[in-house]
Amino acid sequence: MASRATLYCIYGNISAGKTTLARKLTAQHGAVLLCEDEWLVRLEAEIASFEDFRRHARRLRAAVGPHVIELLRLGVSVVLDFPANTVKDRAWIRSLFEAADAAHELHVIEAPDEVCRARLRTRNETRPEGLYFGFVPEEMFGPVTNLLVPPAEDEGFNLVRHQVRG
Repeated sequence: MASRATLYCIYGNISAGKTTLARKLTAQHGAVLLCEDEWLVRLEAEIASFEDFRRHARRLRAAVGPHVIELLRLGVSVVLDFPANTVKDRAWIRSLFEAADAAHELHVIEAPDEVCRARLRTRNETRPEGLYFGFVPEEMFGPVTNLLVPPAEDEGFNLVRHQVRG
């Protein structure tokens, strides 16, 4: 029988360091990394607005979800670099690890807005390989941040907190 796998997921603002942390967790745990932004680029999703992103992300989650469950059932840990930023996002993530009877960790990146905005500007200007999946206008920062809902204790996730300093 395969060992009990773990699903690692991440909560954090735009440019808080979610993808960087996802890659670190992947290396630490010998897990499979699934990066939402990378898949959307590879699928040539045409994203001109936040609504476009949400539509394509919904489709991608529907396609990837069964695969994640199967990997976990086979004892393969997965790092899900898909934002766990809303209650609905986390309900989907919970459905995956519960269906597979897998362990889980929700990593929470707590980063000041000014640090995230500065990182976003730098990422847009320098386009770092492996972290840059397309231009994100700074005007989207506020509207996206307003949608974030930090995980509550009653959601029952195993939380691991990361503090980002300026």
